[in-house]
Amino acid sequence: MVDVKEIKSLKLTPFTKMSASIYGILGLISAIVMLIVLIIVQTTGIIPQLGQFNLIIGLGVPLIILIPIASFFCTIVASFFSAMLYNILVPRLGGLKLELEGNDVENIQVISFSLILSVISAIWAFIAGLVLAAVLSPLLSFIGAIVTMPEAANLTNNITQVTGTTMSTGAQLETAGVILSLVLIIGLPIMVFVFGFIWNALLAIFYNYIVSRVAKIQLEFGQVTGSLYELKHIPVLPTALAVALIFTLLGLISGVLSGNYGEFISNFIVYFIETALIAILYNFLAPKIGTIKLNLE
Repeated sequence: MVDVKEIKSLKLTPFTKMSASIYGILGLISAIVMLIVLIIVQTTGIIPQLGQFNLIIGLGVPLIILIPIASFFCTIVASFFSAMLYNILVPRLGGLKLELEGNDVENIQVISFSLILSVISAIWAFIAGLVLAAVLSPLLSFIGAIVTMPEAANLTNNITQVTGTTMSTGAQLETAGVILSLVLIIGLPIMVFVFGFIWNALLAIFYNYIVSRVAKIQLEFGQVTGSLYELKHIPVLPTALAVALIFTLLGLISGVLSGNYGEFISNFIVYFIETALIAILYNFLAPKIGTIKLNLE
C-alpha cells in the first residue's frame, strides 16, 4: 500500500551533525586520493618542470589537512541554513512529498520537490549575489574614481592614442558597477530558480517514470513519537543504483547539448560511488552520533 508522506520539518542539529560528518569524511577520502596521485606524479617524474619542488610535502600534506576541515565546516553552514530555510518555507510552499511503499520510494511528487529545492537554491544565490555586489560595486567605483584623477586621465589618453582603444571612463565604470549589482542581486536568483526548477523537475520525472522501474531509492524510517520519525538506515546498492541512473539520464541530455557524449558514463560512475559512500557512512555513523530526525505527515 502506497503511503504519501510530506516532510514537514527537519531537526536542525541531527541533520547538520550528520551532514557535516559525512562530508568531512568524504573530504578526507578525496584528499587521500589526491595524495596518492601526487605521490605517483612525484615518484615517476612525469612533470619535469616541477624541478626540486616536493609535491607530497608542499601540496599533498596541506591538502590532507585542509580539505576535510574545510568540507566539515562549510557543510555545517550550508546544511544548517538550508534545513532552516526548508523549515521556514514549508508552511508557505508545502514540503517535499514522497510516495512510500515500505522502505521503497515509489514516487517523488514533482511540483513540491522542484519548488522547495529551487527556492532554497535561489535564496542562496541571492545571498551570494549580495556579497559579490557588496564587493565588486565599490571596487568598480573606486577604480572609476582613480580613472578621473589627472595623472590617470593623462595615462588613459596616451594609451588611447597609442592603441586606438578607448578606455572606460569613471562614469562608465560606476554605471557598470550598478548594472552588475542588479544582475547579481536580481538576475542571478531568478536564473537559479528557473534552471533549478527545470533540473529538479527532470530529476523527479526521470525517477518516477523510468528509474523506479529498474531500481528504487530505499529509506528505512522509524517512528520516534507522533509525527517525528528517524532515518534509521539507507540500503546502499538500490539507492546508489537509482541515484546513478537518474544522473546518467541527465548526463545523456547535457552530453547531447554540449557534445560530450561520454558524460553519461562518468555520471553513472561518480554518482554511484558518491551515493554508495554517503549511504555507507550514514549507516556507520547513525548508531554513533544519532540519526537524522524529521517530521512526516
